Amino acid sequence: MGRRKQDTAKKLQEQRANMAFAKLRNCPTSPTKMRLVADIIRGKEINEALNILKFSKKEASGRMEKLVKSAIANWEAKNAGERIEDAGLIVKEVQVDGARMLKRIQPAPQGRAHRIRKRSNHVTVVIDSAK
Repeated sequence: MGRRKQDTAKKLQEQRANMAFAKLRNCPTSPTKMRLVADIIRGKEINEALNILKFSKKEASGRMEKLVKSAIANWEAKNAGERIEDAGLIVKEVQVDGARMLKRIQPAPQGRAHRIRKRSNHVTVVIDSAK
């Protein structure tokens, strides 16, 4: 491996030292509905994001709150001995992707059938220190 590649690998490793992430796979909510919640908390400070999610009326916010708490727990496991308050954690990235789709058939008039697509999604939350 060349010297330049080693330097970039070390820089990436240092950047990832304070990062932590959590994934939620096959969540039975439409990606569009989950993205509305993700857009609200993206870039916010951790405590502010948790408060927003806790008091939001949207059904997807409960799942997102649990996911953010999981990412915080992962950060604590990775950075033992550091305090969350001192780190100044923010929600750096929230990514919502489409997942499997359950296809069902609904009877329609005159012997026809309509397709029902029950969508689900994958969510990835990345938290990092603001410093």
